Amino acid sequence: MARVSPEHLEARRRQILDGARRCFLRDGFHAASMQDVLRESGLSAGAVYRYFRGKDEIVVGVAQEALATIRASFERVAAAEVPPTPDELFREVFGRLEEDMGAGKDQRELPRLLVQVWGEGLRNPELADALNEAYARLSVQWARLVEEYQAWGWVDPQANTVHVARTLIGAVQGYFVQQALWGGIAPEEFARGLRALVSMSAPQHPGGAPAA
Repeated sequence: MARVSPEHLEARRRQILDGARRCFLRDGFHAASMQDVLRESGLSAGAVYRYFRGKDEIVVGVAQEALATIRASFERVAAAEVPPTPDELFREVFGRLEEDMGAGKDQRELPRLLVQVWGEGLRNPELADALNEAYARLSVQWARLVEEYQAWGWVDPQANTVHVARTLIGAVQGYFVQQALWGGIAPEEFARGLRALVSMSAPQHPGGAPAA
């Protein structure tokens, strides 16, 4: 029997995941069947089941790739010698994601996939584990970034870095949800809104409460 190269194996796995992603974006995780995945990938059942035990495992594979895309974009931007401010970070990360998606492609594809992934994580224990691991890694990365902000004097040194990191992650998730549901949000638009918010200075009453 001819020996199959690692490159061939990876190409076949890539073919399956690409076909599955197209199915899931078109029909959703639950409506898309294994027959749909087979047809979209152009492979036989035997070829697909050599790599994945079933649809749930393919869902996890597609989800892990989507999460890895986000993580890689963040790591490239956050590696700068001077840490980017949150608005700069988000603009660069989202901009890189658009570049990675490619010109002419639907820029709502990744956000729509992520929203499905988060929802499916409530049902699929294996996917929930992958999401928990990704969130834990992301929380650590962002907490380290907040520590750098504190070192530069940009964030209150007494602030809880994990709490600030979770707030920033929540902003990222909010961007993806809005993009998935309604679209039309440019990274620069989101960054400008965030910049205006973090620089906000609320006027105070003499008694300490914000003015009405």
